[in-house]
Amino acid sequence: MTETQTRSSTFGIVMLLGTMTAFAPMSIDMYLPAFPAIGRDLHTTPQAVQSSLAIFFAGLAFGQFFVGPASDRFGRRLPVLIGISVYVASSIACALAPTIEVLWAARVAQALGGCAGAVVSRAVVRDLFSNQEMARIFSLMSLVMGMAPILAPMLGGIVLSLAGWRAIFWCLAVFGTTVGLAVIFLLKETRSPETAAQARAENPFQAYGILLKNPRLMGYLLAGALNSACLFAYVSSSADLFITTYGISPGQFGLYFGVNAVGLIGAGQVNRHLLHRHSLDRILSVASLVTLVVGVLMMVTTWTGFGGFWGVFLPIFALMTTFGFMQSNTAAGALSIDPLRAGSVAAMLGGSSFGVGALSSALAGMMHDGSAKPMALIILVSVFGSSLALYSLALPKSAR
Repeated sequence: MTETQTRSSTFGIVMLLGTMTAFAPMSIDMYLPAFPAIGRDLHTTPQAVQSSLAIFFAGLAFGQFFVGPASDRFGRRLPVLIGISVYVASSIACALAPTIEVLWAARVAQALGGCAGAVVSRAVVRDLFSNQEMARIFSLMSLVMGMAPILAPMLGGIVLSLAGWRAIFWCLAVFGTTVGLAVIFLLKETRSPETAAQARAENPFQAYGILLKNPRLMGYLLAGALNSACLFAYVSSSADLFITTYGISPGQFGLYFGVNAVGLIGAGQVNRHLLHRHSLDRILSVASLVTLVVGVLMMVTTWTGFGGFWGVFLPIFALMTTFGFMQSNTAAGALSIDPLRAGSVAAMLGGSSFGVGALSSALAGMMHDGSAKPMALIILVSVFGSSLALYSLALPKSAR
């Protein structure tokens, strides 16, 4: 195979894997502009509608711990195809939900199905690429992953205005079907015989027990998960904060949401180039300190009211930019620890991120007071914990 063919093949698999990770952002971001409409149609409170988001996060976290070991034992393709089938069926159930309780149940099922794409895509990256190369691949995948937060809210707003909130979930069912067909025809099996043998030699609880005892792995996991908590606190708070508190229209909300995603995408591409000259640990050490500075700055602006909307938006943009460095490198660092348990490590990565994300989303809802203060407090605590885990457990002294 020529170098051009190799690059084309790599780009193709990266695009497919990036799309497989888009189930979560599409399912989260696309229906955010519809929160008020859902509340009115189902005769429920804004807090109850916001709970459908926290429930989805919890489902994503819980489901990954089953998909990961299954992908090590049965291969990468079967679990993701089953998951996508569940996702499509539950998206239709969301579209037909007559009450908020039915919507909650359907969102749980949607999350349990959609999480398979994220787990399997990370495991496939571990199967195919070396340690340092993994971080570059994850950064390249952010091109695809990052488009979902840009396009989903705008697409959701358009669909909402033309056909109502239920049509959003019909669109998600079509999206799931399309990705499922792409997986059937384009994704080859990548799990190695050694990984399969390791999975057969132990049950999932034994695998997780061994992985939990590795301090470097735990450092990367906690750093990535706590950093993710910032994103989830922002996502769960942004619709009400931007639209209700600061008077941003639903259309403008999609624009501002997309600008933050552009920062994330741009950082991912800068990260790809930095990895040619610096180790992922060195990049993490700098990015982690920057998140701390931004967290403190945001706490000051929100609690003093300095800058109004821009005093909130600009720190969020900076934080989303650092997210592009933190997530790719913590994921690659974690997956480099134990290649034979790649599926289980991938599950721990996603499960811990979405578990902490569900907690931060729930806290944002409980602390909701119409201002950005609760979000800023959650973000500051999260970035402090992320930096502490990274420096105390994961990073070698040479990278600090």
